[in-house]
Order: sequence, then C-alpha cells, then structure tokens
Amino acid sequence: MPVTAYVLIQTDVGTAAQVAQQVDGIEGVTLAEGVTGPYDVIARVEAQTIDQLGRLVVGQVQQVEGITRTVTCPVVTL
Repeated sequence: MPVTAYVLIQTDVGTAAQVAQQVDGIEGVTLAEGVTGPYDVIARVEAQTIDQLGRLVVGQVQQVEGITRTVTCPVVTL
C-alpha cells in the first residue's frame, strides 16, 4: 500500500500557477492545485515508503523555483 501525503506549499507572490503546474508534472504527484488561504498550492503525493516520500518532497517538490515553504501532512487511517 503506498504512503500518501498532502504537501501544503507557500510560494513567492505571483508564482502559484507556475508552481502548481511544475509540481503537477513531478512523478509521484497525483494532483497539484492552486488554493486560497495561508497556502498557495496543495499537492497530493504518493510513494512506496515514507523514506521515498521524504526524498520526493525534499529532492523534487521543494526544488521547484518559487516555493518558499512546505508542510507535509501524511494521510493516516483513523
């Protein structure tokens, strides 16, 4: 069963649309959409392990130009 998380993304002013488009193109990202509120983009990501998920977020998502901050929220079964 894959590990799923939501990544809450803050961006530089005026870059949310470009960031969402670039993040959406990353393998392992199943959805990236612009939103309003304290975050500018929310992405849903999947990986086989929590370690792979961490590498995906740190090594690829956070490297997208225009991102200033991320918060990763793993999905859990309650």
